[in-house]
Amino acid sequence: MNFTKTTEQDSEYNDLEKMTISELLFNINKEDKTVPLAIEKALPQIEKLTEQIVDKLKNGGRLFYMGAGTSGRLGIVDASECPPTFGVSHDLVIGIIAGGDSAIRKAVEFAEDSTEQGWNDLLEHAISQKDIVIGIAASGTTPYVIAALAKCNENGIITGCITCNENSPLATTASFPVVVVVGPEFVTGSSRMKAGTAQKLVLNMISTTTMIQLGKVKGNKMVDMQLSNNKLVNRGINMLASELQIDVLTAEALLKKYGNVRNAINNYKNE
Repeated sequence: MNFTKTTEQDSEYNDLEKMTISELLFNINKEDKTVPLAIEKALPQIEKLTEQIVDKLKNGGRLFYMGAGTSGRLGIVDASECPPTFGVSHDLVIGIIAGGDSAIRKAVEFAEDSTEQGWNDLLEHAISQKDIVIGIAASGTTPYVIAALAKCNENGIITGCITCNENSPLATTASFPVVVVVGPEFVTGSSRMKAGTAQKLVLNMISTTTMIQLGKVKGNKMVDMQLSNNKLVNRGINMLASELQIDVLTAEALLKKYGNVRNAINNYKNE
């Protein structure tokens, strides 16, 4: 199968060091604008993958993101934001990065080249056929991710991926691939740029759509969010005041009494 790494192809811009700050910013922004259009072409793939995720999570399974470097960090960011945003368990969406948690801050040399560690990392979480695993790799060639997905396939675990190269080894390994072709980067090979933006946007779409389908949003509000800081407490109070048509002080008392927005709404109606 023909495979070209468009993420590694030469930038369409040259002599970057001769550009002014204004020119650099304008051209980077120009490239960034192409990302949502590239994602639009992949919407049918994203839908198929998300359907699988919703099905697994509705039936007691978990969602795993796996990646190395920027891709691994993006998965961890998305996973870590699900509990505070949607009030779900920290064990429902799990991000795994090559090289372990220390690699979140500092690159771990050659961690992404292991063909065994990815599967071992999944085994530490007692991975099973109830779960679903998404490999994230802009290049689509990361051994850590590909080998883990191949092992999942062998063991009857559904796999997906988010990559930016068509017909890549990762795209052909995953059962439900999402391929967003963003083309060459502004700085040749710097896939933390357009490719990273594409991955972040797709992850946002997948987790948000999944959580809405799991009933974690009411109307357009995050009624299950954790009230972990003053900003979120105030947001919760305003949600209650608006939803129940009550004054702010009553809303504040309700929130304090019942702990979160959903409980407050449900109990207020029963009071």
